[in-house]
Amino acid sequence: MSVMVVRKKVTRKWEKLPGRNTFCCDGRVMMARQKGIFYLTLFLILGTCTLFFAFECRYLAVQLSPAIPVFAAMLFLFSMATLLRTSFSDPGVIPRALPDEAAFIEMEIEATNGAVPQGQRPPPRIKNFQINNQIVKLKYCYTCKIFRPPRASHCSICDNCVERFDHHCPWVGNCVGKRNYRYFYLFILSLSLLSIYVFAFNIVYVALKSLKIGFLETLKETPGTVLEVLICFFTLWSVVGLTGFHTFLVALNQTTNEDIKGSWTGKNRVQNPYSHGNIVKNCCEVLCGPLPPSVLDRRGILPLEESGSRPPSTQETSSSLLPQSPAPTEHLSPNEMPEDTSTPEEMPPPEPPEPPQEEHSFTFGTTDMKMVDHRRRNGSWTKE
Repeated sequence: MSVMVVRKKVTRKWEKLPGRNTFCCDGRVMMARQKGIFYLTLFLILGTCTLFFAFECRYLAVQLSPAIPVFAAMLFLFSMATLLRTSFSDPGVIPRALPDEAAFIEMEIEATNGAVPQGQRPPPRIKNFQINNQIVKLKYCYTCKIFRPPRASHCSICDNCVERFDHHCPWVGNCVGKRNYRYFYLFILSLSLLSIYVFAFNIVYVALKSLKIGFLETLKETPGTVLEVLICFFTLWSVVGLTGFHTFLVALNQTTNEDIKGSWTGKNRVQNPYSHGNIVKNCCEVLCGPLPPSVLDRRGILPLEESGSRPPSTQETSSSLLPQSPAPTEHLSPNEMPEDTSTPEEMPPPEPPEPPQEEHSFTFGTTDMKMVDHRRRNGSWTKE
């Protein structure tokens, strides 16, 4: 008899994670659900560089230097690598509190604040934390049911608390936080250099061609070059400006979220407790410091729920469905019957005669067999 083996599907933790994220490659790739602008970013970079390598690079390599396409390829590959690393990685999402942890935190808050009279607003849920002799407030997140660590914030798009939250960037399709900020900065820096490089050598290409056939004829023969110049021209203003802004933030060891809220430049003039007072030290900490591991454990296996009863196996189920045949009995003659050695006082009273039992029939495949109960006659067993 063949036995069917049923394999239970393993459930990974990323399949049950809350928040608005999408996962690919069995949880290895983590992105936001809104990825339309990210695909536009890929299209602009790939399209512009493809036109540049197909037309201008061949001409410039012959007329000027073969190093021009080599350096362009290095910038292109570095930009794509940092873009994908920023988009596909965990930005530093903080796990939400478990039900027991959330209940314990609620009990702590109630014990600290006491009973709030009806009709009055409860006090804000804030804890004070000291960093470098500076008081920092830890705010309570009502969605994640935790007190957020310093510099963490809740992203309304991804619906997660992110450690050292900088901002949510739709161009990379992910949040920018503690675990991918350095790759984001390297991406916009390399993209700025790539845009300047492609724009400059497109101008050189048009100038060299104009010396031979004229400016208007060059524009007519190379519409792809005109398109590249327009894309790079409008990209330069945004990307180069963004790179300069984040260079300023890195030098101060500050985030975009803190700069927009004015956390360290408000009315209180509170000094930034995370700054070392040195540009080099701040840059080394942000861009070269140790990268913390992800605390989500996206590819971990969820424990199976323990059941009280074990389900029956296939063999036990199939055997219980078959009727049980009566046990074989020996046919003894009256001479072979065992002698009764008990005395009349020890002999039990005679049992009343058993009523006749009904006949039972079972079906085995295609043959009907009729089993008749055995009755005791003349001291021997016979069949009807």
